[in-house]
Order: sequence, then C-alpha cells, then structure tokens
Amino acid sequence: MLTIDLTNKVIVVTGGGTGLGRVMTEHFIRCGAQVVICGRRETVLRETAQALGPAVHAYSCDVREWESVDNLLSRVVKDLGRLDAIVNNAAGNFLAASETLSSRAFRAVVDIVLMGTFHMSRWAGAYWIENRQPGHILNIVTTYTDTGCAFVLPSASAKAGVQALTLSLAYEWAPYGIRVNAIAPGPFPTEGAWSRLMPGRDFEEQYKKRLPTQRYGRPEELGALAAFLLSDLAPYLTGAIIPIDGAERLQGAMFNYLAQITDRDTLKAAFAALKAATRKE
Repeated sequence: MLTIDLTNKVIVVTGGGTGLGRVMTEHFIRCGAQVVICGRRETVLRETAQALGPAVHAYSCDVREWESVDNLLSRVVKDLGRLDAIVNNAAGNFLAASETLSSRAFRAVVDIVLMGTFHMSRWAGAYWIENRQPGHILNIVTTYTDTGCAFVLPSASAKAGVQALTLSLAYEWAPYGIRVNAIAPGPFPTEGAWSRLMPGRDFEEQYKKRLPTQRYGRPEELGALAAFLLSDLAPYLTGAIIPIDGAERLQGAMFNYLAQITDRDTLKAAFAALKAATRKE
C-alpha cells in the first residue's frame, strides 16, 4: 500500500497557525515533515507550535513585505539546513457589496494573497535555482478563480492572480525541477475565517442545502491532498489547479447564492452586522 512520506522535508506554511494552514501542518508532521509556520500573530504561532510538538517551528513574518520574507526564509535555511516546499496559504477575505469597498480594504487582501504569494515564491524559486535543488510551491486558491464571485471581489481578484502565477511559474520553472501546483478548496469550515463569511444561521442553512454532497469538507481530506502533492508520489504533477469541493463549483460561484435569496438592502445590513461582530473579536 502506498503511504505518504514527508520524512526530512522542511515545509513552510504561511498562515499556518490557524484554520486550513494548521490543518495542513498537522497532516504534514504526521507524515514526518518539519514544518515552519509563519504569520504576524506571534502568540497564536507559539500556541500552535506548542500544541503540535517539536516538529513545528514558529517564525513571525509579514508576507506583504519582501524584507520580512527574506529574513524568514534565510533563517529557515540557516536553522533547519534546508527548504523543500512553500505552502502559500495566508489569506484575507470578507463579505462586502463591491460598491461599498474602499481602496484600502481591496488593497489589504491583494497585498496578503497575491503579493505575499509572489514574495514567498520568488525567494524560494531563486534559492532552489541558484543551489540546483528541486522544490515545490503549493498555493491555496479558490473554486471561483475562473468565474469570479459576487461579494468577495478582493479575494476573487487576488486569487485569480495567484492562479495565473501558479500556471506561469509551473511552466517557467519546470526545467529546474521546481513543481508549482494549487489547491482550490470548497467549503471547509474553520474557526475565524468561516465566521466572517457567513452572515447568519439562515444564510448558512441555505448555503448547505446547495451542496451536492450535503456536507462540508473534512480537514483530513484537505490535509491528505496537500501532503500527497508535496510528496515524492507526484513527481510529474505540476501546473495543476485541483478543486476539492464535493462538486460545489459546478452550480456556480460560491457566494453568488446570496444575491438569489434576499434583497440587496438586507444583504448590506447583514454584511455590516458581520463586520461589526468581527471587530469585537
């Protein structure tokens, strides 16, 4: 029976302290990897590393800033002796009517998602090429990068850019033995991010009824896919955008349903209440 073996691999996961980043980190260490989790909230990173054990290393980093990424990855190579893979998972998202968006709000998401992915990928790719080493970049996109999606314009735009980056680098860096792939998760409820994307219980019930599988994704399903892609079981797999959503995307973009179940003023009020609740957390 084939098993996923990540023994001795050093994997960096941005946004690895919470949510899907933590889910993937847990799976990677079960497969034998050393995992560096990074983000801006040092307390959360330390708590996660302590909870998951000595195979997890917490480093602070702001992926929006090139200097911060340079410092992070230089330290990883110095401290752990190698770098095998980057998982670009750090993200930001929120629900908003696009006509109410400020430039600052739009830029906040694009800087984390698109610029952060570029900074991490650029550093790692140059390092592997210079040192004649193989490597793997795994990006986390969404199921609506091809279609766009209502009410999450910054995320849809930034993730579409990440998808283009994934495909561009996969081709350009293939001769160097660098694989670049992306996972497009559907609904995987996690603490924090999920609560910011569901305006209320009624909306969530409507959403779940639309799912072909009548259930949400399970953390271990996403973790297993990510680990497989980073393993030596997939040496010829590069330039792939792999959805894991129980076929949800086939009925339309994830949040378009909101426009179909209520009027725009009700939606705006729900978004405002959600934003206010998030600020209190």
